[in-house]
Amino acid sequence: MDEKQLNDEGRAIWDNKARFWDALHGDGGNIFHQRLIEPSVLQLLDLSAGERVLDIGCGNGALARRMAQLGAQVEAIDFSPKMIELARQRSPARTTINYQVVDATDETALQSLGARSYAAITCTMALMDMPSISPLFRAASQLLKKTGCLVFATAHPAFNSNNPVFLREKEDRAGQVQDRYGIKLFAYLDMPPVKGAGAPGEPMPHTYYHRPLSALLDDAFAAGFVLDALLEPAFTQADAAQADGLTWANLWQIPPVLTGRLVLLPK
Repeated sequence: MDEKQLNDEGRAIWDNKARFWDALHGDGGNIFHQRLIEPSVLQLLDLSAGERVLDIGCGNGALARRMAQLGAQVEAIDFSPKMIELARQRSPARTTINYQVVDATDETALQSLGARSYAAITCTMALMDMPSISPLFRAASQLLKKTGCLVFATAHPAFNSNNPVFLREKEDRAGQVQDRYGIKLFAYLDMPPVKGAGAPGEPMPHTYYHRPLSALLDDAFAAGFVLDALLEPAFTQADAAQADGLTWANLWQIPPVLTGRLVLLPK
């Protein structure tokens, strides 16, 4: 399939499982969102009340609602009409959020949102679901104010990509037998798109597009951005002490999320 066919297939899949993901995230997001994604994104955004923010790939609107609570005027977009419908249902009647169905791989549609209109753009846990990300970065370079920033969060391409295998081993440490958790990787530089489950029990898998760091950032650099800040949020050792089984919470030394801030290179 070409990129358009892949994108159309992805939209149909997300429409079909939108209710599952809406229930999973609820009003404030799932544990990944609450502990790793939202805090790291808000840290890099450093929002001020009244700022206009574009949230790309908003899903059910968890981050958009949080930014609105902090005083931002939020334009929230997603390519899934069903996701936008559910996001609107979860938002209060009086809100500063404007939800729209917009495809983030459509550069023209993105640019129609208004040149130099936004103090910040966010894109959380969506880049790895897109067959092409260069249209997003090119459009974002025109949508942002010259002093604005684009903050993204994505599955960490070095650890949480298309092929990690979770491990649990028993080890004798000074006479105490303990469990140790880790992951095993077989590839990083070149992996084809694969369909995978984003959460246990979801109705159907969707396609993940792996990009090593060089490829992920190259599209941003080509659009005129520079990387201004980088975070690698992970669960804590205290989380691991309470976790059970092969989960990211047991891998407190390995970040499953990569969060970055991009700013425009001065001309």
